[in-house]
Amino acid sequence: MLISLNHVEKSFDGKTVLKDVDCTIEENRRYGLIGVNGAGKSTLLNIIDGTLLADDGEVFRKNGLTVGYLKQNSGLDRESTILAEMRKVFSDLLKTEQRMRVLENEMALQTDHNALAYKQLAEKYARLQSYFESQEGYQIDVKIKMILNGMGFMDKDLETSIQTLSGGEKTRLAIARLLLEEPQLLILDEPTNHLDFKTLNWLEEYLISYRGALLIVSHDRYFLDKVVDNIYEAERGHIAFYKGNYSKYVIQKQERRIRQEKEYEAQQVEIAKLQTYVDKNIARASTANSAKSRLKILENMEIIEKPDGDLKRMKLRFEKIKDPYKDVLTVEDLTVSVGEEQKVLCTNVSISVKRGEKIAIIGENGIGKSSFLKTIQGLIPHSCGEITWGKNVSISYYEQENLNLNADNIALDELWDRFPHIPEAKIRRTLGSVLLTQDDVYKPVKVISGGERAKLAFCILMLEKSNVLILDEPTNHLDLSSKEILETALNEFDGTVLFVSHDRYLLNRVPDKIVEFQRNGIKIYTGCYDDYLEQKNRQAREESANETAVEMPVKSKSTSFRSKEQRRLEVQLKNQIKEVEAEIERLENENILLEEEMAQEQVYTDYQLMAEKTAKMEENLQCLEDCYANWEELQKKQTEEA
Repeated sequence: MLISLNHVEKSFDGKTVLKDVDCTIEENRRYGLIGVNGAGKSTLLNIIDGTLLADDGEVFRKNGLTVGYLKQNSGLDRESTILAEMRKVFSDLLKTEQRMRVLENEMALQTDHNALAYKQLAEKYARLQSYFESQEGYQIDVKIKMILNGMGFMDKDLETSIQTLSGGEKTRLAIARLLLEEPQLLILDEPTNHLDFKTLNWLEEYLISYRGALLIVSHDRYFLDKVVDNIYEAERGHIAFYKGNYSKYVIQKQERRIRQEKEYEAQQVEIAKLQTYVDKNIARASTANSAKSRLKILENMEIIEKPDGDLKRMKLRFEKIKDPYKDVLTVEDLTVSVGEEQKVLCTNVSISVKRGEKIAIIGENGIGKSSFLKTIQGLIPHSCGEITWGKNVSISYYEQENLNLNADNIALDELWDRFPHIPEAKIRRTLGSVLLTQDDVYKPVKVISGGERAKLAFCILMLEKSNVLILDEPTNHLDLSSKEILETALNEFDGTVLFVSHDRYLLNRVPDKIVEFQRNGIKIYTGCYDDYLEQKNRQAREESANETAVEMPVKSKSTSFRSKEQRRLEVQLKNQIKEVEAEIERLENENILLEEEMAQEQVYTDYQLMAEKTAKMEENLQCLEDCYANWEELQKKQTEEA
């Protein structure tokens, strides 16, 4: 056990945030922490982290426990560089290495290796060197580069100043630093924000094999499904525990609610039955003892509290007034570009959208997904390609940051200005359906939260009753419950949906097609996100198999010449990869032998010999870095040529 909270309570300004909370964090377990905004998640994390004291209850921590906590504020040193910030994690080891260098110089000045002074220096050096090796000191730069590459800094100059990084880059860098620290308990608060699919996949795989416990707050349900094996839910000041990932939690919570309601109702029936008997028989001499016995049962009964009802949840229902023709949208050879200089983001985009289809658009950041949605609506110009909308098409557009809302309007007027013919009562009912009620409807759009702006935008979509929904990151700013409600509404909508999203859980539940944007075109995959992954993996396996297959000779001379040349280059590339892999294996084996030799007394007591082997190991490590980089480049080249 790393941490245990027993009957913990916490209040702020007289308002109870946590009440009678029991929570345990075990070694090497993975926990997800979920709950609506304001449920007390951050308060709980701060108590676990030790930065906040509980008002009541007990908090037990394992002696010497190390905790790493990624807060939404990264806490990086803005004046530092990427590499310098990562090397701070190893400051103690780097100081040890500096002391080793000092001792090496002092030992070099000793001419008599049998003298006591030399032996004392050698013993001190041996102890430092043994500690340095046991903490993998020679692997510091390799670890740093491996983590930074995984977190998307492969092409970034490591001497870049942190203050020049974007918010998303700072978040990724903060995660990288925590991963290098390897605390016994790693706490991550919304770690998937600002991560692309490639980085997300890498982080998931890394955390699955992480040597320590994890406590993760996240609205990314796909991430929770893949990484955690336990769920804590904060609700109404209490913390409930569920065994399993997010999808299992959803099932268990419903089952628990049904079971609690049945147990409560059954007990209420039993109480009523006993009370009725007591009331009728307590005054009769012949049945008084029997009535008293039942009264005692009532008095000693452990009362089951009435289960809390579900928290209020928004309601969404998208409807359409008319149906479009079968062909909703046709795009041919479109070039997506932005800005006055018409910077090209992607080219050769051709797609046909049919009535009733639900199509998701994915792709790396900056590829032009959001710009594509604006381009096909005529919100930004295009210089190349054809866009044709079908007959009877009506469009509703959800903009990613809801910038199409009037910031100075109050929420009520934002709807009324758009739909002046709709009675106020219906406008208010629509706002109420997304939990915008009472004073909320009189707040200016610019001061309400991102989640409230999203809900206001959904109100517009519901009232427009269009047959085509174009949505740009619709789950941003939504809590878990609201995301599920949106998914249900989109699945029940019998119109056409075209949306951009990074929410893989949404991508798994709504679309029947996945369109992947690339620089020089698009690729279309049938099915949901998991189907997309399977098709991508299958393509990769087929391409790999084709590389090893012997090509059949063809009759065309020019084609034969090209295929032979291609095969020659492929063989040459494979041989280069094999050579690099052999060199990597040789260097790694040589370093293993060097480590064994450096642990021997006759070596670590001989300064000159020790210095030679240390220098050789450092040289090998540098060569390994070069080999790894060369191997990655050859693999990339092999993939491109395939």
